[in-house]
Amino acid sequence: MRNIFAMIGAELFLLRKRTSTWALLGIWLSVTLFFSYLLPYLGYRGVNSSDFGETLESMLPTRFVQTMAEGLPFYAGSIVLILGVLSIGSEFGWGTWKTMLTQRSGRGQVFGAKIAALGIVLVPALILIFALGAISSVVIAAIEGAAITWPSAAHLGQALLSGWLILAVWTSAGVALAMATRGTAMAIGIGIMWGLVFEGLIGVFAASISWLEWLVDLLLRANGYSLIKPLELGQSLSADGPGVFSGPYVSATQATLVLAVYLAVFLGGSLLLLRRRDVI
Repeated sequence: MRNIFAMIGAELFLLRKRTSTWALLGIWLSVTLFFSYLLPYLGYRGVNSSDFGETLESMLPTRFVQTMAEGLPFYAGSIVLILGVLSIGSEFGWGTWKTMLTQRSGRGQVFGAKIAALGIVLVPALILIFALGAISSVVIAAIEGAAITWPSAAHLGQALLSGWLILAVWTSAGVALAMATRGTAMAIGIGIMWGLVFEGLIGVFAASISWLEWLVDLLLRANGYSLIKPLELGQSLSADGPGVFSGPYVSATQATLVLAVYLAVFLGGSLLLLRRRDVI
């Protein structure tokens, strides 16, 4: 057991020292700030109309949890997919899998330590993203002279748990792609095409082709948005910007089960490939 914790600690140290980890976090923070607060606020300030009251409300502290959650199934998912790809695929490019697997630990332990480290890293990243949302909403409320009212701790906790599951699935998808392609470039390309193009196009065509709705119900993005939909608390849930999604939705229970199955399949398939194939 002590050896496992030491391996996880080593993987966390590796993730912390990689420039790509901090670069992806910086991109995530920048994109979140731009699409969730800066761009909507500039639009609000540019139009003097009471019709934009809803836009201002979405940027206030009372709605920051929902606002932050809206970006998780789309661009945040794409970013952590790249993180998963780099954490596994880079080891093939550097030839370090051979070094790790010639030590005393088995393939399952090495893989488990990497996955555990990725899951742990998602926690502070999520907290930082929500903290950014809270600070941004307070700044806007102060500028506009609006009341500062915070959502409940239970609401925030639900968002963090749901967000962790969504991001864990996208990260595991990156791990699976990297393990299947034994690299990073092709895995990132396939992942971006899948997340940004395939799922988006299927969702668009499903609005006019009814028999495609069952396929949408199985997609990562649809289930991700369905999982965070209860966070709207009577408000409309819509992701503005490049991640716009208007349904169809499934129940939160079904979304949780589907995402859990994805997580198990991605990680189980990755471990199977690592055990059965040569890592060279």
